[in-house]
Amino acid sequence: MKFKKLKIDFKDKRGTISDIFYKKNIQHVAIIKSKPNARRGDHYHKKTTQWMYITQGSLEYWYKPLKYKGEAKKKVLKVGDLVETPPNEMHALKIGKNGNEFIVFTIGKRGGKDYEHDTYRFKPSLIK
Repeated sequence: MKFKKLKIDFKDKRGTISDIFYKKNIQHVAIIKSKPNARRGDHYHKKTTQWMYITQGSLEYWYKPLKYKGEAKKKVLKVGDLVETPPNEMHALKIGKNGNEFIVFTIGKRGGKDYEHDTYRFKPSLIK
C-alpha cells in the first residue's frame, strides 16, 4: 500500500490543479458509491494495480501482503486521499458511517466483462 496526499501542481487566480497521475497507462476508471457501514473487498489481484481516490466520506482500508502471516494493518482514508493497491496485496474496506464515494483507477483487467478476471477472494475478512 502506498498512501499519498495530492499536492498542488499549478495555482493561479482561478484556482488550483493537482495531478493525480502523470505518464501512467490507466486502463479502467470507475466511480464506486457505498452505503454507510458497507464492507467491500476481501480480495487481492495477481496482476492488477489499483488506485482509490476518496471524493466523499471516509473508509477504513485494511491490507497486508498475500504471503504475510501477521495481522493486517489499517489506514483511515478521507476526502482527498489516494491509496495504491499493488498486485498480491490483500485488501478490505469498511465504509464510514455517512457512506462513501471513491474513484478507482486501474492498470490491468477490472472493468466490464473483465471485472472479476483478476480477483481472488479470501476468508476470513481482514476487517477487525
